[in-house]
Amino acid sequence: MADSCEKPVRPPRGRRPADFRGKDTWSVFRIMAEFVEGFQTLRPLWPAVSIFGSARLAPGTPTYADAERIAEALSREGFNIITGGGPGVMEAANRGAAEGQSASIGLNIKLPREQDPNPYADTLLNHRYFFVRKVMFVKYAVGFVALPGGFGTLDEVFEALTLKQTGKMKDFPVLLYGSDYWSGVVDWLRDQPLRRGMIARGDLDLFQVTDDVDEVVARIRQHYSERIASGGAHETP
Repeated sequence: MADSCEKPVRPPRGRRPADFRGKDTWSVFRIMAEFVEGFQTLRPLWPAVSIFGSARLAPGTPTYADAERIAEALSREGFNIITGGGPGVMEAANRGAAEGQSASIGLNIKLPREQDPNPYADTLLNHRYFFVRKVMFVKYAVGFVALPGGFGTLDEVFEALTLKQTGKMKDFPVLLYGSDYWSGVVDWLRDQPLRRGMIARGDLDLFQVTDDVDEVVARIRQHYSERIASGGAHETP
């Protein structure tokens, strides 16, 4: 009778296979360098608002125009603007920040198919590691605005909501702009995670959906004013 259990695969005798983990320790220094550069560059630019959205939307599309308007309005209120530094919504938000005369910050990421930084970011950081970049999006921000986008945008939104839910970061507004886009996500959260008891009803209050630029600005301005009044102005996560 044949043995039904698979035998473990062993490397051939003789020379051992190369161990590619040998450089792991040195990666720590690259990670540290990214954090240090990010902290030193962005700390003077607090308070900022991080804006997310698709890299695939061209100028002239409604969402591109919305991102530009939101960023310019926030910029004129004195908030610096942080984006992922690439094209699409990121470009639009950096462009709006420049028009509003606040700092326009791009946190670019090095990808196998290189993401070219947009020309509207006057402060640019190039990241190797997504997790370092995520910290920079959060640490000096007093609000998140997410426009329609793909996996990267969804990743940032749910990262922020998880940090808020678990109390791991300073509370601030997470605003999902574009009800026609985000309503399906909200319906799914109610129909599946909430109905199955995987999130609490109050977790649906961790974010707001809006189609109003003025509401975006008002919510972030109100939160920032309350934070100043409470004496927590310079606390960062």
